[in-house]
Amino acid sequence: MALLPVTLAAAAAAAILNVWLMLRIGAVRNAEKVYIGDEDCEPLIRRMRAQANFVESTPFVLALILVIELSGNGQAWLQYVAALYFIARIAHAFGMDGGAFKIGRVIGTIATLLTLLGLAVVAALIAARVL
Repeated sequence: MALLPVTLAAAAAAAILNVWLMLRIGAVRNAEKVYIGDEDCEPLIRRMRAQANFVESTPFVLALILVIELSGNGQAWLQYVAALYFIARIAHAFGMDGGAFKIGRVIGTIATLLTLLGLAVVAALIAARVL
C-alpha cells in the first residue's frame, strides 16, 4: 500500500495539469508569434491567467489534502474531492478561452472556492480535535 496515496496522486495530477496549461500557452505563443511578454494578445493573456490561477490555488489544496490525509481523517472522500478539484481546473482552463464553454470558468472558480473552503473547514475541525 502506498504512503499517502491521495496526496501522491493529487501532486502527480497537479504536475501533469500544470504541464498541459504550459503547453496551451506555448501553442498560442507560437500561433501569435509572441515569444516574450503578452503584447496585449488576449488569447495569450487568458491562457496565462488560467495557469497563474491554477498555480495560485493548487498549493493550498495540496497542503490541505496532505495534512488531512496525514491526520488519518481522509477516508475515501478525500480522493473524490481531489478528483473534482482537478476536473474543475480543467473546466476553468477551457472556460478561460471564452467561446462556447465560457461557463467552464464559472464552474471551475466556484468548485475551487468550495474545495478550498471545505478542506480548510475540515482541517480546522481536525486541529480543534472535533474530527
